[in-house]
Amino acid sequence: MTRSRRRWRIAAAAGLVAVALPLVGAGAFLALDRAYPLPPLGEIAVSPQVVDRDGRLLRAFATEEGRWRLPVGLDEVDPQFVRLLIAYEDKRFRDHAGVDPAAMLRAGLQFIANGRIVSGGSTLSMQLARLSDVGGGRNLSTKLTQMFRALQIERRLTKDEILERYLTLAPYGGNIEGIRAASLAWFGKEPKKLRLSEAALLVSLPQAPETRRPDRHPQAARTARDRVLQRMADAGVIEPVEVARASAASLSGDRRRLPALAPHLAEAAIRAKPDETRIALTLDRDIQQALETVARNAATRLGPKLSLALMLADARTGDILAEVGAADYFDSSRAGWVDMTRVPRSPGSTLKPFIYGLALEQGVIMPETMMRDRPTNFAGYRPENFDTTYQGDVSVRAALQMSLNVPAVQLLETVGPAALMQRLRRGGAEPVLPKEEQPGLAIGLGGIGLSLADLVQAYAAFANGGNAVTLTDGIHGVREPYKLSTVLSAKAAWQVSDILSGIPAPAASAARPIAYKTGTSYGYRDAWSVGFDGRYVLGVWVGRPDNGAVPGSTGITAAAPILFEAFARSGLAPEPFAGPPPGARRIERADLPEGLKRFVPKGAELVPVAGATSDPEIVYPPQGARVELASASGDEFSPLILKLQGGRAPFRWIANGRPLDGLFRRRTAAWVPDGKGVSKLTVIDAAGKATTVDILIQ
Repeated sequence: MTRSRRRWRIAAAAGLVAVALPLVGAGAFLALDRAYPLPPLGEIAVSPQVVDRDGRLLRAFATEEGRWRLPVGLDEVDPQFVRLLIAYEDKRFRDHAGVDPAAMLRAGLQFIANGRIVSGGSTLSMQLARLSDVGGGRNLSTKLTQMFRALQIERRLTKDEILERYLTLAPYGGNIEGIRAASLAWFGKEPKKLRLSEAALLVSLPQAPETRRPDRHPQAARTARDRVLQRMADAGVIEPVEVARASAASLSGDRRRLPALAPHLAEAAIRAKPDETRIALTLDRDIQQALETVARNAATRLGPKLSLALMLADARTGDILAEVGAADYFDSSRAGWVDMTRVPRSPGSTLKPFIYGLALEQGVIMPETMMRDRPTNFAGYRPENFDTTYQGDVSVRAALQMSLNVPAVQLLETVGPAALMQRLRRGGAEPVLPKEEQPGLAIGLGGIGLSLADLVQAYAAFANGGNAVTLTDGIHGVREPYKLSTVLSAKAAWQVSDILSGIPAPAASAARPIAYKTGTSYGYRDAWSVGFDGRYVLGVWVGRPDNGAVPGSTGITAAAPILFEAFARSGLAPEPFAGPPPGARRIERADLPEGLKRFVPKGAELVPVAGATSDPEIVYPPQGARVELASASGDEFSPLILKLQGGRAPFRWIANGRPLDGLFRRRTAAWVPDGKGVSKLTVIDAAGKATTVDILIQ
């Protein structure tokens, strides 16, 4: 046989082997694939998450195994991180079919030379196989199994799907899995915009998640991060100047808590939809976060054991934008776990606008109609004003703005308590009466149970032309549409809004164009403030979750400042009020019909004014009282409401020898102490009669 023929036969045999080997390999793979099928690649068990109206994370919950594992798409991850990951872990990821022959050859030669596995040559597909199926280990049989599974995975998933599953399952230290949970835990941010130094650390962590944890092994974490940066610079993936800048960046060793906004509502969402892993609410994360901060700061100023709740809604769309159930969910001293937006409490004077609205709607009064504020007996029911004084003749506008009790009860007797209950229910509120008790005149002054959610639901009608609004947070608060209808006529709603918008902002609060009303329940148990502009309605409750009394805490001093602060910090621009509807306009008293110039109550009997000409008497604080007004730091003090009865107006108050600014015609005043200890309070009336009490400020 000639040499040329022998060479031809060798070449032919080599060609045949070259063709046969891939075919045999493919046949063997198909046979093994049939014999050892890939386990189903179903949905990955991820942490349930509650998100806001724009899909932003409010709160996440651990999986049943106690792991923080959040789903992620490639469009939710910084492209720079993905580029670094592929360049560092599997630079031919887009080209191979699950196994990188060049990487495996390098790993095999290292194994032969060293007698052990030095570098595994694992592709991202092989690592996904390990995370999904095979488990840990670095022995040869495990590697072969991972290679086989990687080939199977590549037949069933696209490259992007492989990346997304890897980025959901990769370990990042402790019980943190997946790039999204890792970015939130280690950097407090979503992985969409990672800095280069942060991306490099997250590339390095899955290789040794426990020994490189930034909170426990910061030096090892820094070394691993810098190694990734240097290798990427050597490979030309990133510029040396960027490496120097990223290597100099500080490395935080703190593990942050995952977002836990709207905790009460988030838990309610999980209870309501236990089978869903992603629940969307109507809340706005930025507004929710701002109002939770307002609540925490306000609770610090208010003092121990006090909590508060806030709710902000869009009366145009019906969406609840923020819902704060307590000052601090994790503060057990304030029973922070109790959602006070849903607890029925006495609403104090917050229902008066609806009483006046009914009377305006029925045409028995106009805003400038005069009323008589005098002690009155309503068939045995004798309401008193909050400060135990009476104003005599006042306009309807002034009576509502000053929140006088007798005029409100006079009007409620005229329109009927049942009508008030009906309108509240029309608005979607669910008032609670004592068992088997019919609505009486006392409901106008707080003798009924309503939650903060109920009040916000009802007040939304004022910002919506008198029509009820279906408010919802995405979980509860929805009323059946047929139960919602007109609460007040458009004209009456506008008139009430016009009156309430004239109430000045509380002391030390920046003015804002809103209409608002305050309320204080009997015994100083609940302080309320509800306000609205042309679109948004916000409610505030302050008190103790155990229904304990808080002496001196009123709607105007405790809740109203929080209302104005919450509106200001919400980031919402004030919405102008709607103009007057047809037939509605301001009319001076002189231009009113004769029958509307003065309201004459029916069935009410005037009673003598007790103590109208007696000596002045300080009824709050009483002699020897101990009053807690100091903040937790002890350098700030809440205002103390001073009350007296008897005497002749005007009055002058003197605190520790220094007169308070101005003369007071009402029998209430507010005083802010300048320090702890014994203080002397004196009041002098117009006749020169005086009285004094000594109290202890704590």
